[in-house]
Amino acid sequence: MQKDSERKLQSGNLILVGMMGSGKTTMGRILARHLGKEFVDSDEEIQHRTGVTIPHIFDVEGEPGFRQRETAALAALVSRDNLVLATGGGAVLMEENRQMMQQNGIVIYLKAGVHDLWLRTRNDRNRPLLQTGNVHARLAELLQQRDALYQQVADIVMPTGRQSVHALMLKLANEIEKYRENNQSCRH
Repeated sequence: MQKDSERKLQSGNLILVGMMGSGKTTMGRILARHLGKEFVDSDEEIQHRTGVTIPHIFDVEGEPGFRQRETAALAALVSRDNLVLATGGGAVLMEENRQMMQQNGIVIYLKAGVHDLWLRTRNDRNRPLLQTGNVHARLAELLQQRDALYQQVADIVMPTGRQSVHALMLKLANEIEKYRENNQSCRH
């Protein structure tokens, strides 16, 4: 196992990646409660830091401005310990973000199909990238662009499917434990 992996496991951080609507915030909250960790949503952190909504940042600064703010927020958040961190769907687009995530916690890709993503996000007006005529097509396009990046950064890939949030959380907690055991043994 690579040397920079010390912090990855010692931080106690769990970093959730995946498309908007994949359940990062919902799963993050219940997982944090179950494991006794603090939950943070990076988009909420950005809104807290700026005092404005994500759609407002997109309107004023465009996606590039938002991505800069996202990287700054991530850098601050991953330096902390024992967090369950829900990242924005596009956080993986920046190489710098992918490296930060991989070095500072166990990265979990919550993988959902386009139809499930569409069902969960189709009526949400707070998602600037989905303010389009065909939300389903836009989600399919974004997933196609991002799936390889999510896979690349992830230590654990967890298909979300149709099971209950609680059942999925227990399954995920089990996968995290297995991942820790397998990677602890590599170091001895």
